[in-house]
Amino acid sequence: MRKKELSYYVTSFFTEYLSGEAGLSINTIKSYRDAFILFYKYLEEAGICKISKLKMDMLNADNITGFLDWLEQSRCCSIRSRNQRLAALKAFCSYVIRRSPEESALCQGVLKIRIKKAPQKSVEYLSGAAIEYLLKMPNSHSMQGIRELAMIALMYESGCRVQELIDLRVGDIAFRSPNTLTLTGKGNKSRVVPISINAANILKAYLNSAGIDDTVHPVFVNRYNKTLSRSGVSYVLDKYGQIAHKARSDLFPSKLHPHILRHSKAMHLLENGVNLIYIRDFLGHSSVTTTEIYARCSPELKRKYIEQAGTLITETVEEYSDGEKEALIDWLRENI
Repeated sequence: MRKKELSYYVTSFFTEYLSGEAGLSINTIKSYRDAFILFYKYLEEAGICKISKLKMDMLNADNITGFLDWLEQSRCCSIRSRNQRLAALKAFCSYVIRRSPEESALCQGVLKIRIKKAPQKSVEYLSGAAIEYLLKMPNSHSMQGIRELAMIALMYESGCRVQELIDLRVGDIAFRSPNTLTLTGKGNKSRVVPISINAANILKAYLNSAGIDDTVHPVFVNRYNKTLSRSGVSYVLDKYGQIAHKARSDLFPSKLHPHILRHSKAMHLLENGVNLIYIRDFLGHSSVTTTEIYARCSPELKRKYIEQAGTLITETVEEYSDGEKEALIDWLRENI
């Protein structure tokens, strides 16, 4: 039996598996595609192989490791981007093993490559006062202003991702008690999130002024009535962010990115005592581990945890039991 080449597996991986069996979103598929484009580019630039002569054995651990280092060193990609590219290649190798077990030895070498640990960044978020200031900036009496106010209010109220905002349709909004949005996130997973009466009223005013009522129509479009782009969302927030920073540098960083509103909502929920499990579901995280980063980044929460621990101090000093030691270590690991 003739051995199948790399191009065969790549073609079936993208045309059959990812969108069909795996059911991945178009954005994830594009990310995987970009990983292969960059990998091919690396093989050519490094003089390893021309694209026209690609063979299956080019997908080995040494080449993949060299590719990952090239991403960081030559293309100045972040560790997160490096790990995303590796995840795409690992997903492909897992697929190949299922299709052709005879390629297991080659692919297992790639699957054993470990992700690179990145230094944990602090979560950047806005205070409640900053959010209040930001929401007062757009001119709600103009068509453009009410549209931009609705965008900002919705991003904060729902904690949605940028792509979720772009994909939102009029039919995904339920104006009732409580007012809700149905958001479709990563992996095409949907979740229903509540929004306040104020946010719902802003949204109603925008839709009425824009004359948008078709349930399949995107909630937000650009000036040409085309689907809003990620850069379009970033432009709106950056515009107000620059003005706000000049006026109140004590409240605003030098640049606002759309995700900062999502972070802000999560932090404000946490600081108001909402359980991490509910915040995980609200944000659409697949694991509470992802959500826990917010608990580690709030000085106010750390202060509360320390004060709570302080109330346990007694006048007498006794040795901890083994169980108490383990409980203390777990508490410190989770909260500090």
